[in-house]
Amino acid sequence: MDIKNKVVFISGGASGLGLATAIHLQNQGAKIYICDVNKYVLDEVKEKYSFAGNICDVRDEAQAENTVQDCETTLGNIQICVNCAGVAPAKKILSKKGVMPLESFQNAININLVGTFNIMKFCAASMSNAIPDSETAEKGVIINTASIAAFEGQVGQTAYSASKGGVVAMTLPAARELADIPIRVVTISPGLMETPMLMGMPENVKESLAQQPPFPKRFGKPDEYARLVKEIVTNPMINGTTIRFDGAMRMQAR
Repeated sequence: MDIKNKVVFISGGASGLGLATAIHLQNQGAKIYICDVNKYVLDEVKEKYSFAGNICDVRDEAQAENTVQDCETTLGNIQICVNCAGVAPAKKILSKKGVMPLESFQNAININLVGTFNIMKFCAASMSNAIPDSETAEKGVIINTASIAAFEGQVGQTAYSASKGGVVAMTLPAARELADIPIRVVTISPGLMETPMLMGMPENVKESLAQQPPFPKRFGKPDEYARLVKEIVTNPMINGTTIRFDGAMRMQAR
């Protein structure tokens, strides 16, 4: 799919991987709509980069539907969706404080998995009414974000790994189901990335983590994630799969 003049919807688009993707695709000529739960940051980013967008809690079905409809009204039918909204909780099943509250587990599932599905379904509906790409005849591309924790979750990542594992698991059936429209569905599973969440850790922790990937021995950059998004969008044979994006890193138990 050609990116120029396409309508791109990005959840979690006000920071980190989502913001880097929005900037990169805008530079390719796309029309960008972002949503985020943080209104203050969202408004700053919209003004700075001239993005369209609105506040949205991806867990809320009505908010998700209304936000997608606002994108359609503002820019037109969505043709590219990138889901970057998410949280990375760390909590043990059993700790000195007792058992993990069910609410903690449910919150990770609701934001990372249910929220991804929620945005995906409404974007797919919008894409079904889009004009097919002149070269590939596809109407849309949906790119979801998981994590390598979906495959090698560490201690304290039960909820996070389950939520991201769900994103990976729904990739192929979603791609098969939407193929007749045709819409592609692909998931990216990043390793350690230079996002605000990770960069807020103590320096000694960051230095230790940065040595874990075999090559390159550093954190991935949000712009590198954005470049992978571009490759997925422009390459029609990438479909129904999950791409690890981790410098050959395999997470250890702790």
